This record gives sequence, C-alpha cells and structure tokens, in this order.
Amino acid sequence: MAASATAPPEPSNLRRIVAASLIGTTIEWYDFFLYGSAAALVFNKLFFPDSDPLVGTLLSFLTYAVGFAARPLGALVFGHYGDRLGRKKLLVLSLLLMGGATFAIGLLPTHATIGSAAPVLLTVLRLVQGFALGGEWGGAVLLVSEHGDARRRGFWASWPQTGAPAGQLLATGVLAALTAVLSESAFTSWGWRIPFLLSGVLVFVGLWIRLSVDESPVFKAALAQAEQRKAESGRVEKMPLVAVLRHHWRDILIAMGARMAENISYYVVTAFILVYATTSAGLSKQTALNAVLIASAVHFAVIPFWGALSDRLGRRPVYLIGAVGVGAWMFPFFALIDTGSFGSLLLAVTVGLVLHGAMYAPQAAFFSEMFATRMRYSGASIGAQFSSVAAGAPAPLIATALLAEYGSATPIALYVIAAALLTVVAVACARETRDRDLASVGAGRRDDGAARGARGSSTADAPASA
Repeated sequence: MAASATAPPEPSNLRRIVAASLIGTTIEWYDFFLYGSAAALVFNKLFFPDSDPLVGTLLSFLTYAVGFAARPLGALVFGHYGDRLGRKKLLVLSLLLMGGATFAIGLLPTHATIGSAAPVLLTVLRLVQGFALGGEWGGAVLLVSEHGDARRRGFWASWPQTGAPAGQLLATGVLAALTAVLSESAFTSWGWRIPFLLSGVLVFVGLWIRLSVDESPVFKAALAQAEQRKAESGRVEKMPLVAVLRHHWRDILIAMGARMAENISYYVVTAFILVYATTSAGLSKQTALNAVLIASAVHFAVIPFWGALSDRLGRRPVYLIGAVGVGAWMFPFFALIDTGSFGSLLLAVTVGLVLHGAMYAPQAAFFSEMFATRMRYSGASIGAQFSSVAAGAPAPLIATALLAEYGSATPIALYVIAAALLTVVAVACARETRDRDLASVGAGRRDDGAARGARGSSTADAPASA
C-alpha cells in the first residue's frame, strides 16, 4: 500500500508531539476523574448540605453527569474550529478551559459561605470541564495521527489514549495520599482543594509542551489546497459540520456504534465495580479501589501494545477482539467478584481493562482514518463524544438500577453483552482503514464538501463512506 504522502517526521520531533498529546490528555482526564472522586467524597457535604446524605450524593453525582452532557457541544464547537483553524490552537484552548475550570473549583466557596449559589457555580464549572474534554480527544489523537509515520500510526496514535488510565491513576493517587496524611476534618475543610489547585501547575507544564509543537502538516497542506481552490473558483468552503454529515454520515454512525461497548464496559469495570464489590461481594471500597488502580496501571501498559498490533493486523480485527472479548468476559467477571477474594477481583478487573484496551487503542487511528482532513476533527469528535452521552454517562446508573431491581449481576452482564454485539455489528460494517494515506482520504473536492472526492492510488485510500 502507498506510504504516507508526507515524509515521516524526525523521531525526536514525533516523540515531542506524542508527549504533548499524552500530557495534555492526562491532565484533562485527571481533572475529569478528580471531580468524580470528589463528588463521592466531599461535594455532597459541602455543596448540598440541606439534603439528606443519600440525596446529597445523588445531586453530587448529577453534577458529575452534567459533564458528559456538555461533551457533544464541545465536539461540535472544537471540531468546527479545529477543522478551520488547526489542531494545535484548539488543543491549547481546551487545556486552558479544563485547567481553568478545575482550578476555579479549588477556589469555590461552599454552601456554608454563599448558599445555593455554590452548587450552581459548581455545575457551571463542571459544564466547562465537559465542554473542554469534548474537544480535547479529537485534536489530541489527530495531532499525532497526522504527524506520525503511516506504518506505525496505530502505535503512535494509541499513546494519547493512555491519558485516560494515567489521569485516573494520578487523580486517585493524589486523593489517596491526601486522605492518608490528613485527618477527615482537615480534608473536608481544606485538603480537598489541593488536587484541584494542583491542576493549575499541571496546565502550565502541558501548555509549555503543547506550544512547542508544530501544526499538523497534513492539515496545513489541506488548508493551502482549499484556499487555492477558493481563489480559482470563488466557491466558499462549506462548514465542516455540514460537510461531514453529508459525506461521512455512515462513518459517524460506525464510530458511534464502535464506541458503545468500549464506553459502557469501561465505566462498568472501573466505576460500577465499586458499588457491586461493596454491596454484593462484601468487599471494602478501598479493596475495590486498589484493584481498579492496579488494573489501570496494566491498562496503561497494554494500550500501546494493542495499537502496535493494529498496525500489523488491521484496526478492525483488533477492535473486534476487544468487543467480543469484553462480551464473553462479563459472566466470568461477575463470578470472580462474587468469590469475595481480592485476587479474583483483581483478575476480573485487569482482564476486563486489557480487553477494553483492544478497542480503545486502535480507536484513535481508526477514527482518524475514516474522515477527510478538512472535516476530520469534526467527524472524529462527533462520532466519539455523541455516543458517550448514550453509553458512558448512564452506564453506572443503568447497572446500579439493574442490580437494585433484580438483585443479580446477570442483567448487567447482558447489558454489556448487548453493547458488545452492537459494536461488533458497527465494526463489521466498517472498511479496514490501516493502509489509508491521511493526505489522500477525501482529497480534492471532498475537502470542501462539493463532491465525493478523489480516490487514492487504490480502493484502500477511499473514504469508508464511499
């Protein structure tokens, strides 16, 4: 298959680009996961004290869910401007928004100080977090995908994906350290603010690295071509959102379907497990949390492996391994937890996250390769973030409701299996994208949405929706 139209970057430059994307996504996920942990630990007491403890916790988690609702809006806005102005500018903005909102939460007065305005401000800041995260993912993976060597795109693009387990490890580790050295009263009074204020320091580090990298050469070439076509024909380029919905609607549906099992299984394995292990298996929350932490470290390590394997086998085969594997693992997963053994719990969660990694790792390159350059940020972001509202956001709530209604893990296992089947169908409907040249996908008129576009040197270069 044809090599990339652009020369591979110098190894040192590519490593800097990967580091910029990885550090940025780690910081953004750190901020996002930190809020979830704080919602369970202190926000119910500090921002919703007029409610009884259970209602306060539910309201606290409701503000957590608000962040998911804002992610599609972030995908639309960042996708549009990322396809118009470039990946780098929008990635800097997303990091500033996320870091600024998280830092502001650390300074936020509580209900005892300003009354009902406190939970309102908390909700607004959570909306900003979700909005920023909705635009972060697409830009981070595209910056690496469009810079990287086409032969190893799956491997290099998988590194920003490790930001999710890295962010979770960092957030949980900081909170664990603080709760270990501070008394409960000190942590509730002021200690909880430290991890949020720490985000300000992390953002400066992330900005320093992100500002040092160059804009994607694939995007710059596509932008120059679009401007030349505009000068020659006088036609105004269509909005990326309009163009992607017209020419890549099938790819968006495939991406959304591919995300269902990946997103649902992740939040069942890492979030709902804290409920199930403590209520049904009789394990302590700390024991369950330790299992998730260890498994997350393994998750971080295996993601690049799965990404590299997708360069050899293809995106679809590796993704299908993960989807089928997660579905098949659900009944053993809950059976192992029911033993009440830490070793069995650790095995259940670790295998679950390893199989999840088989979907998550190739996802970055897979989604990038589906869309034309001048609508790639919009397409990848919309496909990824709109599905998170239907998949990741309600997954812990649905699993908890099923457990409460039936008192058994069987309906929850069937819920994840149904999502896995949907993902298998979606990925089976996709065309293999491994050998596509990102500079040729949708080249020519496809980029301005005027027509279906030119094909590459073979059918493998053609857009998936062609």
